[in-house]
Amino acid sequence: MAGVNNQLDFSALRIAILGGGPGGYEAAMVAASLGADVTVVERNGLGGSAVLTDVVPSKTLIATADTMDRVGNAHNLGVKFEDSAPAYADLGQVNQRLLDLALSQSADISTALERAGVKIIIGEGRLLDNHRLAVESESGSTTVEADAILLAVGAHPRELPTAKPDGKRIFNWIQIYNLTEVPEHLIVIGSGVTGAEFASAYNGLGSKVTLISSRDRVLPGEDVDAAEVLENVFRERGMTVLSRSRADGVVNTGDGVQVTLSDGRTVDGSHCLVAVGSIPNTADIGLEDAGVFVEESGHIKVDGVSRTTAANVYAAGDCTGVLALASVAAMQGRIAIAHLLGDSVTPLKLKQVASNIFTAPEIASVGVSQADVESGHYQGDIFKLSLHTNARAKMMNVKDGFVKIISRKGSGTVIGGVVVAPRASELIFPLALAVTKKLHVDDVANTFTIYPSLTGSISEAARRLHVHL
Repeated sequence: MAGVNNQLDFSALRIAILGGGPGGYEAAMVAASLGADVTVVERNGLGGSAVLTDVVPSKTLIATADTMDRVGNAHNLGVKFEDSAPAYADLGQVNQRLLDLALSQSADISTALERAGVKIIIGEGRLLDNHRLAVESESGSTTVEADAILLAVGAHPRELPTAKPDGKRIFNWIQIYNLTEVPEHLIVIGSGVTGAEFASAYNGLGSKVTLISSRDRVLPGEDVDAAEVLENVFRERGMTVLSRSRADGVVNTGDGVQVTLSDGRTVDGSHCLVAVGSIPNTADIGLEDAGVFVEESGHIKVDGVSRTTAANVYAAGDCTGVLALASVAAMQGRIAIAHLLGDSVTPLKLKQVASNIFTAPEIASVGVSQADVESGHYQGDIFKLSLHTNARAKMMNVKDGFVKIISRKGSGTVIGGVVVAPRASELIFPLALAVTKKLHVDDVANTFTIYPSLTGSISEAARRLHVHL
């Protein structure tokens, strides 16, 4: 987005934002910095589910699991402990830390917004029309009038009618932090991103884990090679992966849980996590009254600049069903404000979005996928380089992972990439930069890397895609 003309006066412009997650608070910061009168209505706390119940807590849990994994494998690096007792996770302390961290992060966001001049109302909001929000808070009822409204209402865990979470032995991804002890045997229903991440984390924390997948493999929507590496790692670490197995129901047996599969088999465990997707928080918030079109799935329909079908109403984040990523929500929110204020704006480009799955190893990707090439939607050359020959990987005892680069056939422009490795979330950045800026594989190959480093494999993979003139 180009800079807004600082000489323009937006002080008379009133913007109401329903939802304080990444899409909402990022938009509020941008609008407030330009002088607009901004009000954010949030029912739980600033940061939304991304900060309070989803991304921040889960990734903090995963950080503890990663530490446990490194300690458990330290003997391979020559590290010995005088006390032969294995390390263990105090899950009560772990969960208290992550919840405290989430609240702290939420408070930081709230403070930043208040300093920017944003008015914050903690309460329930509902659209009256495309210019007004009815708000119920502890201080009573009020109406927020605005020239434009941004909806950033997020989503909540989808539940199965026959697997109702009880917060005691059957959990969704919000309730899982009620645990005070590492489960003896955690059954995870759902092998998408959320299910895979929690399965990986609890496996690292010491639980016996059974992962139930209704598809042929874990992470069915991700790079096939990456999913295969992860599933192999899961099995090597003792996890049971039940592929092509659909859960019909879960019951709390008192001292455990029993999951019944569609073919009649049963799986017994101590606890169960149901991770079968999410549902947008779009019911009963007055969307019809404001003329906002909602898809059959419940998602708000938006265009590339975050506009809904109602004049002056924009939407961002998980409620739009575009990509359930905090980074995408934030970008949608910023784009909405830029468009609203008449700034030059580039519509959201999904093929430039970098994403990461925080399993062990992590899986990061950006741009065009191998499936896109194989289906004929893109013409590309693909090269995959295993990390097993990388010197730094050997030093770190990293045996599983690879770098994959996809370049446009003929021109050599980088159009996609996948990294499977520890901290792949950090390693994907040079490939994301290459995709966004349309760099040539030679640009990547001829950029100096540190030796030894995992990024050396990115440079090496790019060299293998050199286009001979």
